[in-house]
Amino acid sequence: MKVVQVLPALEGGGVEQGALEVARALTAAGHESVVVSKGGRLVDELERDGSRHVDWDVGRKHPSTLLAVRRFRRWLAEERPAILHARSRLPAWVCWLAWREMPEAARPRFVTTVHGLYSVGRYSEIMTRGERVIVVSDTARQYVEANYPRVDMAKVERIFRGVDRNRFARGFRPGEDWLAKWRSEFPACEGKALVVLPGRLTRLKGHHDFIDAIERLRPQHPDIAGVVVGGIDPRHRSYASELRRRGKDIVFAGHRSDLREIMAIATAVLSLSQKPESFGRTVLEALSLGVPVVGYQHGGVGEILGHVYPGGRVPVGDTGAVADRLANVLDDPATAKRAIRDHDFDAERMCQATLALYRDLAGTRCSATGNEP
Repeated sequence: MKVVQVLPALEGGGVEQGALEVARALTAAGHESVVVSKGGRLVDELERDGSRHVDWDVGRKHPSTLLAVRRFRRWLAEERPAILHARSRLPAWVCWLAWREMPEAARPRFVTTVHGLYSVGRYSEIMTRGERVIVVSDTARQYVEANYPRVDMAKVERIFRGVDRNRFARGFRPGEDWLAKWRSEFPACEGKALVVLPGRLTRLKGHHDFIDAIERLRPQHPDIAGVVVGGIDPRHRSYASELRRRGKDIVFAGHRSDLREIMAIATAVLSLSQKPESFGRTVLEALSLGVPVVGYQHGGVGEILGHVYPGGRVPVGDTGAVADRLANVLDDPATAKRAIRDHDFDAERMCQATLALYRDLAGTRCSATGNEP
């Protein structure tokens, strides 16, 4: 098979990581993998793993992006992929508008993935237009079923996201060189129990709740260090300044490519997003490392915690409950770690389920046309 995945960029994040994992699985299985995006820092990794990258900005939120539809249709006719997989809304519109005007016998099979709990409306509904629709959690499936009643739920397949168990193995510890560099960069963390909140500096990530919880804890646990790991959104610089003024004792580590190492040395990780998320990859990564997570009980985060670490769930917005649950972890970290259950949210399983869906869909076309994919 030749499979084309389309997404806005390859800078980082859960959508991009999932696309890379599937691309790697495709090439490992002997298939041809093509990814269309405007590029980014993950392109080198993608190409090292054997995929081809096509530099095409089909995710730019501007009316001119839709002018690419005719060109994209011609490109699909030349490439003749078996599968066209759209992973984001604007790219999905470009894909669908191009795809629907192709002769039926010449079309690739069209797949979409609902990665997020998007604002409900016609623009977002495009993510349900695939011949098969992948949802990344039960939360995402419920979102589709509740908000798009015209969707045939028989074509919707839940494929949980997963983690690379080799990279996120329980008991992983960073090397001495990394530890020495961390100590030199952030001496305020030395000898402290780290409580980490991953997330870009936007209001939805719950940074004020994080500061509240740390302030509540500090009188009984003066040995804690609150660490925020996330870059500044250019549109929200004033919010970043506001956080720094209020959280004078909080360590703002900025954007990091070593979140795994930071979480591995943490006593606890928090997830305090104000809006429910469709999955919660960072929560799963921390738990896979054997690090307790305290998070709000909604969306995909609540779903993962329910499966893997039920004791980490707290009511949304209840910073007192967050502080209390964190105090339990800090008072007895060994017991908290033992409460983390084994799980099957595995990247390999996710990739194999996705490839099986591709093969099934491509095989349906082959049976109908008598052609090889």
